[in-house]
Amino acid sequence: MNIELRGVCKNFSMSGGVTVPALRNINLSMSPGEFVALMGPSGCGKTTLLSIMGLLASQSQGDYLLNERNILTLSRNELARWRSDFIGFIFQSYNLLPRENALRNAMLPLTFRRSHRSDRQQRALEALESVHLAHRQKHYPSELSGGEQQRVSIARALVNRPKLLLADEPTGNLDSQTGKEIMALIREVAEKSSATVVIATHDISVAAWARRIIHMKDGQIISDEKRKS
Repeated sequence: MNIELRGVCKNFSMSGGVTVPALRNINLSMSPGEFVALMGPSGCGKTTLLSIMGLLASQSQGDYLLNERNILTLSRNELARWRSDFIGFIFQSYNLLPRENALRNAMLPLTFRRSHRSDRQQRALEALESVHLAHRQKHYPSELSGGEQQRVSIARALVNRPKLLLADEPTGNLDSQTGKEIMALIREVAEKSSATVVIATHDISVAAWARRIIHMKDGQIISDEKRKS
């Protein structure tokens, strides 16, 4: 998916009429198939930028184009459809439903699809297979390790075959070895599809998996480095 941000700013209004700038004049473009890391300390704006890219938040100023379509022209229903059809999310805290097994958690993004339940189950099973977890499909989150729970969340993000995959600190709750396995899996997904993958992280060892590293500080991009394979 082609992504372009032009002069994007994001301000938050605080009590007492104080305005806090979270993003300042972000100019950025990404092409289909790119694997990008947004890197910087907590509070630098990377999660805010990821939220805008994922259509979970809107910018205060500037333009955001997805496949040359300005998202400011989209209605609320159109934004929801774009999130559902084109974007997958991976979160640090997994966000799995504790009373649903791995298969049903992976199926969640398909809930409102007009398709047979058997088709939705098959799609979810294929997503679990892609993260090497089909054999655990009937297990509940409490029966899974942290790494397995994150694999389920990745399967859930992939089930709609997104063109844009966004991950916010995807290894933050994992030990270093499991974190490496999750990052290898995410890169494998990136290489097998034409999806644009963007990861927000403060960890250089996580960013090192990406082909491009964008450093942020105080709501601004301070460097943009493309790395050799």
